[in-house]
Amino acid sequence: MLRTCRVIALTVFWIAVLSAPSYAWFGAGHMTVAYVAYQQLTPEVKDRVDVLLRLNPYYDKWVATIPSSASDADKRMMVFMIAATWPDQIKSDPKYSDDGTQGGNRPDGAKSRRNIGYKDLLKHKYWHFVDMAFTQDGTKLGKLPVPNALTQINAFRAVLASNRPDSLKSYDLVWLLHLVGDVHQPLHCTARYGKTQKNGDAGGNFVKLSGEGATKELHAFWDGLPGDSDSPLAAINVGKALAPADATLAAISDAKVWVNESFQLAKDDVYVNPIGLGAGPFTLNDAYRAAAHKIANERVALGGARLANILKNELK
Repeated sequence: MLRTCRVIALTVFWIAVLSAPSYAWFGAGHMTVAYVAYQQLTPEVKDRVDVLLRLNPYYDKWVATIPSSASDADKRMMVFMIAATWPDQIKSDPKYSDDGTQGGNRPDGAKSRRNIGYKDLLKHKYWHFVDMAFTQDGTKLGKLPVPNALTQINAFRAVLASNRPDSLKSYDLVWLLHLVGDVHQPLHCTARYGKTQKNGDAGGNFVKLSGEGATKELHAFWDGLPGDSDSPLAAINVGKALAPADATLAAISDAKVWVNESFQLAKDDVYVNPIGLGAGPFTLNDAYRAAAHKIANERVALGGARLANILKNELK
């Protein structure tokens, strides 16, 4: 009976998580980034993040979804992995509300910038991306919304390196786990403007694909490249199969560089044949899929290595 209850709880939990709108790597991608990072943490840093994650209001829910047969060490690792999905989990939690404009996807005012910890019940969807604009047909570009993923990564890192209370560090930690993964997804760092999309395509969310089943948008296709399983165990298997990130690239600590990398990849490798101008629908070919999978694997591995370096070098 206990095992059955765990299975039911796990199923309900992940249905809620994965039914949220597409704004990031799917949960599998975020958990894989976190898995890669966790392998590179020292025992002292693992202990520190464990203390902070226990302060999250979802902590008991996370623990309840982990197989009872897992060792204590594996349970702590899987909590760390699941925590990286928390900013997407709250999108489907009725306690949290949209703010800003355009359905909560654009910041608006002082509340958009605030960093007050778990008493903040805003979803802050606009923290998930950096809409760096470009065009392939000369369309006038829109302004970069602020705050965004880049401003928040820098703000959260500063708190983790400070003497601020653990309650705030816990909130900033789970957001940082998520956002480092986000900015390594190329479509989280761009918005393409065109004659038929004068307000931008929201990082490919407004570009339709044909023949992709449930993955009907370009953004969702890229989100799902690391996998679409709802299981931390599946993410672990994906992470184990990844080639290690290039050490020189992993050592780059400037998040603006990470964003610029993703922006350039979007222009050079995402919005290319068979993705044409406009909203589509477009049909992907095998060459595009293969190149996209290679890029996604490299970005997940690199994001995990950089996340580990932040925690090892900056978390007090």
